[in-house]
Order: sequence, then structure tokens, then C-alpha cells
Amino acid sequence: MSDIKKQLHRELAIKNAVMVEGIKAEPLIFKHLDFDKKYQKQIHTLFEMDHHTHNGIDFPVGFNTPGGLKVNFRWNNNSRYEIKYDNSIYYLTEGNKEIFSIEFLNRPKYYDYKTSDGTEMSHIATYNREGTIFVVYSNECALKDKGLDCLFCNINSTKDTYAEKEEIFIKNPKQIGEVVAAAYKEGAKHVTVTGGFIPERREVDYYVDVAESIREHAGPDDFNGTGVIGAPVDLEVIDKYKEAGYRTMAMNIEIWDKNIFKSICPGKVEQCGGWNNWIKALEYAVKVFGFGKIRSNIVAGIEPKNSTLEGVEYLASKGVICFAGAWCPNPGSALEGHRTPEPEWHLDMAYKVYSIFKKAGFTYEQLYDCNAEPTTLCHDLYKIEDELLPIFK
Repeated sequence: MSDIKKQLHRELAIKNAVMVEGIKAEPLIFKHLDFDKKYQKQIHTLFEMDHHTHNGIDFPVGFNTPGGLKVNFRWNNNSRYEIKYDNSIYYLTEGNKEIFSIEFLNRPKYYDYKTSDGTEMSHIATYNREGTIFVVYSNECALKDKGLDCLFCNINSTKDTYAEKEEIFIKNPKQIGEVVAAAYKEGAKHVTVTGGFIPERREVDYYVDVAESIREHAGPDDFNGTGVIGAPVDLEVIDKYKEAGYRTMAMNIEIWDKNIFKSICPGKVEQCGGWNNWIKALEYAVKVFGFGKIRSNIVAGIEPKNSTLEGVEYLASKGVICFAGAWCPNPGSALEGHRTPEPEWHLDMAYKVYSIFKKAGFTYEQLYDCNAEPTTLCHDLYKIEDELLPIFK
């Protein structure tokens, strides 16, 4: 293994650890960052991923490692990792030991613009790095009203906490089309559209309207969009997303073990036909969209590791790219205060999932096209082993 790859694998282990444990930081040190023009700040368009809420306090979205891996900032004042500031330089430390200096992620140009109705574009679509944008059409989930929220999810709590200051609202198709056009003009090349369960709204009709608006404003027939939906009971509904122009689809099963799924995701059982229907929907979607063009996700750490890996491997054999991102016991979720497994557990999971992906024949381009953020540990492993990072040049 080359010295560069050894360095990057070490940085990947650090990235995994700080994503799991979070990072301690004194909020005042970020006053030196220009969030208005240079650096990208957090905007809560779906979940609170920090370990503590911070309404009214601005944080950066993340930073680069020296080798070019991108790390999300997750605030946790109980972490052994900390960002410190000294002499105009920010450092990541573990205890009193400096790990490396860091550079925060830049703000995209389209964040400077507003839609035709005067809405800040940054509140319509979040920039998720490397040309990907993330649209959350609604930061609320109707499962709460039925007492059926997924137990790990804090989408409704996030809205309750940040709605007033961050102007969280339902986005209309015209707004989305305008923002996608602006972002694509600045070099973006993939959009994910997602949201919670919405009462009295036909999901497919909304997604079709969004696709039409994107084509109207951005132009391309193939706009490389991922539609994230709940598994439909009527599987032929999936065909309509393909007809609308989405290149890929995502249906996040969340838990592989049937009994744990029933306990953790009661709304996905009641509203989406249960675990068996989720599998049928994913397999049907592959027939419609093609191998490697359907994504799912398992929240890694709630069920035994072997169960999650069984799910990833089974779905890979059917052409579904199933990620296994580390469970963060989000504030405001029913599982707040619980503990995710140790970083080493999650790092081992990432390497095993990567091996499954490679064995199945999934390419980096397929991972990029179907995921909302091309900076997962599996994306990074492809970038390291296939030498896709700028450091190799």
C-alpha cells in the first residue's frame, strides 16, 4: 500500500471516530469564520445531527482532512475530540494531542441568491459537497400525529426547534426548480428530493411536479435526480417516478431484522405494507430503474452487526446499494440518550459494506448518483482504493 493510501486510511479512521463521537468546541471560536461569503454553515433542513441543539448558534457544516476527506461537524461537548483555535488556525485534537490542522468547507455560490419569490436559496437546497444538492420539501412527518414515528428519527423535533429562526417551510416545485437551475449553473450535477410523510398529499404527484419544474428551469432532460420515498403498496407507482425523469430512487428500510423493524419503525409497517413490502418494492424498483440505481439505508448500530450485513449483502445481490451509516442518537428522538456502538464497530462495518459493494460490482459513479451525500465512508474507500482524490494527482 502506498504511503498516501496509508495516510488516508488513518484519516478515515479519525473521520469515523469524530462522526460517531462528535466533536467538542467552544462556539465562540467560530466567530472568526465568514459564514456570509466564504464558509458554509449548518442549516437544519431535515435532522439535527449534533448531539446538542443550538438554536441561535451558527456552526460550520464540516471540514477537510489534510488528504482531502470531508468530515461533517457534529457538536458534542462530551467528546474526547475537540476543535481548537490558535493564531488564526483551527486544529482537531484528541485530549491534549493535536491531530491535524483543518480547513472548513466553502459556501457554494448559489447560497448568495434568492428565488423569484424572495426566498433564500440556501433554505431550499442544501449543498452536500462535490456537486450534490439536497432538497427537503417538508421538514415534518405526519407519523408523529399517529404516534408512529421511527424511534431513531428527530425530524419533527428539529422543525420544532429551528423553524422560526431558520424559516423551515414546505417548498413548492417552482422554488425547487429555480434553485436546482442556479446550482447546476454553478457546477452541481445531482439532486436528491426527500421529506417526511405528509398527510393529504399524493407523494408521486408532488415529485412529478418537481421534476417538471426542474426541467423547465434547469433544462436537462436527464437532471440526475434521486427521489426518496416510502415503499408504496401499489408497486406500479414506482414506474411513474421513472417516467417523470428521476434517474435513481431511494427507499430506506432502516432495519433489516423483521422484529426489530416492527418495533423501531411502526409507521413504515402501517403506512408502507410492512417489512416484506419494503423488500418487494426495492426489488421491483431495480427492474424499473436498473442495477445499481436503487438505494436503501440501514441505521447501523440498532441491530446486531451480522443482521445489518446480511441485509446489505442480500440487497446488493438484487442490485440495491444499501448503505449502513452510523446511528446517531439524535436529540429529540425517542432514542435520545442511548449509545451507538464504539467507533471501531462502525469502522469495521464500513470496510465490510465496501467489500460487499465491490463484490457486487457497484461502481463509484453508481454510489454517487444514488446517494444524497458523496462523502460516506464507503464513498471514501472507493476514492482511496481507486485513487480518485486530488492528492493522488
